[in-house]
Parts: sequence; C-alpha cells; structure tokens
Amino acid sequence: MKMTIGANIKRLRSAKNITQEQLSVAMNVTCAAVSKWERGETFPDITLLQPLAYFFGVTLDELMGYNHEKIQAEIDEVIALYRKHWNDKQGREIIVKAYHDYPNDYWIMHYYMWNIGGDLADNDPAVLITHKDEFLSICEKILEGCTEENLRLGAWNMRAKILHAEGKTDEALEIYKTKFTDWFTTSGQKTEQLFAKDTSEYYFHVQKNMFELVDFAADKLGRTVFFNPSLSMEEKAKRALQYGDLMLNAFEETGEAFFLMLARSFLGRIENDFNYRGGTDEQVTSIMDKNLFVTKKTEDVRMKNEALSRAFDRYGEAISANFFKYNLDYRTNAKGGRRAELLKNSEYRAVLDKYR
Repeated sequence: MKMTIGANIKRLRSAKNITQEQLSVAMNVTCAAVSKWERGETFPDITLLQPLAYFFGVTLDELMGYNHEKIQAEIDEVIALYRKHWNDKQGREIIVKAYHDYPNDYWIMHYYMWNIGGDLADNDPAVLITHKDEFLSICEKILEGCTEENLRLGAWNMRAKILHAEGKTDEALEIYKTKFTDWFTTSGQKTEQLFAKDTSEYYFHVQKNMFELVDFAADKLGRTVFFNPSLSMEEKAKRALQYGDLMLNAFEETGEAFFLMLARSFLGRIENDFNYRGGTDEQVTSIMDKNLFVTKKTEDVRMKNEALSRAFDRYGEAISANFFKYNLDYRTNAKGGRRAELLKNSEYRAVLDKYR
C-alpha cells in the first residue's frame, strides 16, 4: 500500500487555507519538517498522527489515505493480472511487487510463496530450503489469521514440502494424512449425498462429479503413459494418439460426454509433458492437433450440458468461459519458452491456423 499521508496533509492544509508555517506552529515542529512531509521525503512522528487528524477534522484512516474498498479493488486487480500471467516472467514480476506493496494480504502471500516455490509439483528442494524461513513465516501468518480453507491447506502443503526437502518425508506424509481429506470425504462426494437418489439435483451432481473425476483420472492416465520407463518416446507418442482415438471413437459411438472429457484431459496432460520434457516438434504437433480437436468438440458439447460445463468451474471464470479459446490463445500468443520456439515451426503454426 502506497503511503499518501504527505499528499493528504498538503491537500487538507490547502483546503483550510493555512500556510506550512501555521501548521508547523500548531504541531510544534519546524516549517521544514512540514515541507518534507508534503514532498514525501519523511513522515510525521507517530505521536503527531492523532493531533494532525484532530486539527484537520478527519479520521486517522482519512489522514493516512487508507481506503479499504479502494485498496481491496487494487488487490483484486493485481491478483487478476497475476492469474493471467502466472506462468511467465511477467507473472513473477507482478506477484513480487504485489507482495512488497500488500504484504499482509493472504491471497498475495499465497501466490507469492507458490510462485517462488515453483508451483504445486516438481518443486526444487534447493529453492524450498533457500526460502524456508520466509515461506514458514508466511505459512504461520496464514494459519494464525486466515479463515479461508484453501489458503490454510496451501500453507500446510508448503510445510509438508519443506519437510520433504529436508529429508523428513514421514513427517510430510503425516501432514497430508491428518490435514487433508481422502477421496470419499471430498466436497463433491458429500454434495452428491445431500440429495435423494431419485431427484434431478442428485443426477446433476453425480454427473458433475463424474466429469471432475474423469478429468482428474485422465490426467493420471497421461502420466502413467508418459513416465512409463519401459516405453521409448516414440512408443509413448504412438500410444497417446492411439488412446486418444479410442476415447473419441467411444464418444462417437455412445454420445457419452464422459469419453470426451477423458480424451481432453488425457491428451492435454500428454501434450504438456511432450512439450516440456523432451518431445520432438513433430510429436508435440501431432498430439496438439488431436488435443485441440477434442477440446473444440468438448467446448461445443459442454455448451449444451450444464453438468459438464460446471465441471470446468475449478479453472476459474476467465478460462472456463471459453476453454477452447483459452487453449488456442495460450499456444498462439506464447512469448517465451518452448511454446515460443515451436511457433517458428511451420507445421506447428499450420495446426494452430487450422483451428483459429
């Protein structure tokens, strides 16, 4: 939060039509001190804040330039900007500055900690150890003062990751065992069980849970294919396309969106791993082509299926509004990294142009 007390003193003094000298006499300070306040070079002593507020007939918040609604709007704006750029260099710059400007906002603490820490998976132990004291301090603040469960769980998660980085894996696993829920006590499962089984509400939530779970399970299937040590990269790429075709065929034959969601999540995971973990341009391009085809078809279907559409809520409003467009723009507008390099490949660009 930018300190605006100097500008406020100047504004309030002008409104009362008094000089710097008159204010200095009233506050028993030098005229030079008032001048420095108004230029933002120094701040009034804390013992003068209440007398200054009384002199001008304003509250301390007004004197300090504190406007909760305005500041919250600034925080919301910077968080929205960060979410848009979280995966690039600009995102790091945005959240580091935000943490400096608003160090006590819990969401900004959370995003800062996980950005520096390397997101939720594949964290570098050396980075976690280097920032251990800073991260644990943030975790402590969140756990002591924050009531939002997602942020509290994020703090416990970071504690566990730091323990693992220190070689205390058993202690890390104990955190996950005691602080996190199991598959059968999730919010989705309990929401489903809230309704009688012969109601439309029950059927809706069963469907939504199914789509969310297949999204999750297909991601795991993609990982089991890509990280299978017995398969070469060529075999992994071949299997990825084969599985994608099988899932698409199942959807075409049955019309069941389950298989479409399965294909979209599976191919999305596989494409990501081939892109960042050593796949050739040709392999990434062929899998991306299949993935974009499935994603476009999924987008068309989910516009007519509320349960399928709601299963995308977890991605956030900006992404879920048009999941296909987000995926296409993400690839087309890449500014750095492997995606930007791939844009130099004519066959890769041709696939993107086909779906634009």
